[in-house]
Parts: sequence; structure tokens; C-alpha cells
Amino acid sequence: MSKTIGVLGCGWLGQPLAQSLVLKGHQVKGSTTSTDKFKVLENLGISPYQIKLTEEKVEGNITSFLQELEVLIVNIPPGLRKTGNGSFIKRIEMLLRHVEDSKIDNVLFVSSTSVYGAVEGDITEETNPNPITNSGKQLAQIEKLLLANKRFDTTIIRFGGLIGPNRHPINHLAGRTGLTNGCELINLIHLDDCILMIETILNEAYWGSIFNGVYPYHPTKKDYYTREAEKRGLDAPQFIKTEQTIFKKTIKSHLFYVKSHQLLTTIVS
Repeated sequence: MSKTIGVLGCGWLGQPLAQSLVLKGHQVKGSTTSTDKFKVLENLGISPYQIKLTEEKVEGNITSFLQELEVLIVNIPPGLRKTGNGSFIKRIEMLLRHVEDSKIDNVLFVSSTSVYGAVEGDITEETNPNPITNSGKQLAQIEKLLLANKRFDTTIIRFGGLIGPNRHPINHLAGRTGLTNGCELINLIHLDDCILMIETILNEAYWGSIFNGVYPYHPTKKDYYTREAEKRGLDAPQFIKTEQTIFKKTIKSHLFYVKSHQLLTTIVS
């Protein structure tokens, strides 16, 4: 059934997601922080809006963007590396004031496996988060904020490291030396599987849930990135042994598989 869907944040993941939703017959509104991208979105059949979240307000015509939406997909990275100690929580709180005044029934929030932080072992959606980074801590708080809101139903997707066209960690790891995390396990997911998971949630109405999004292949970073470098003709990154604590965690997309779905796109080149 066709839906009217808003994709807040048409970046590396949001734009191809919105495009895929259009091709499947949905009416899609997409936001960007710059009008420079309007023509690109329009050519893909996406209705473009310039929206920017700040800690004081939402800039742009957010009322028009949210109008008539049945589902809102919030796909905005915290961006805390650029803003230092800025509050992503306050930006989302500004957004929620408008969402609560709209007629939106469902919100899908794109989060990150960084909320698990220092937790080790096999991790499922039932595992209690223990974030250690500023970004992870704020994402964990936002998840709680959204899930506690009774005005609409929220589903959270915690994606692992994102890879896909023009995006792979080996591109900035190649040739580096003195890396100390070679014993850690990879927890990655391909762009195509991100879109698959989101569309499955929409199609099956899996609301009020938390999903992990990680491909079921978890070699060590040393083994994986060495092989990926070799396949690309790049200098392999050099990992050294270290006495520092290494968190070994295998993040499983448990709920997605329990519901008889699978991730389909390999993360091996």
C-alpha cells in the first residue's frame, strides 16, 4: 500500500532510500540543508525541502514538510565530531515539538550500534546499551525519548558501520601504521541491506521495536582490512599488539532474522 513518507536527511543513505521508496510507489518528501540539492531530488521524484535542526529551533518550513506524512524517517547523523560538545538531543527535541503537532503515526529513527559501547560478547536487541562516546550516549538518550513518546509509535534501527558505493573504511585505513584495534571484530552493513531493512519495517509495520542492522560476518579488523586492501591493490594497514582493553563484540541482527528476514548483500569485496 502506498504511503506518504518523509525522509529527514537525504544524505549518503537517505537519498538512495528515498529514491527506492519512490520507485516502489510511495509519495516521498525529502529534506536537505541546502537548496543546491533540490534539482537532484526533484529528478528522482522526491519533493525537496530545506530543513535544518538547531538547538534553538528548526529552520525551514517544517510544518509543510510534516503535513500529510504517515511515516517520518529521521536519518540525521549527530555530527558531534564537527560541533564538539553540541547537543544532538536538543536538536531532536526541537523536531519533536513539531512532530507532536502533526498527524504522523509512525517514526523510524536511524541510530547506531555505538550505543552498545563497552558491552562485549554476542549482542542482540535485548542487550542493555553501555555507550562510552559522546555520540553514543546522546543517541541512547534520544532512543529512550522517542520510545517513551505516546503520541506516535517509534522503531529504532541501530546500524553498524556503513559501507557501499564510494564508502569503505579501508579507503582511509590503507597504509596507516601503529593501529591498535586489530583484534576487534567488524560489525558492518551494506547500504543495500540498510534500505532492505527499512523497507521491510515499513511493509510489515514493525512499529514499537528495536532492530540491529549488522551483516552476519565478523572477522577481526586485522584480517578483514588486510584482505580488503589486497583486493584493491592498496597498502595494507599495519596493526600492532597492545595492552589496552579491546572490546570484542559480535552484534547480531537477531530480531530481523527471528521475523524470517535475511540480510542479502555481502560486505566482502
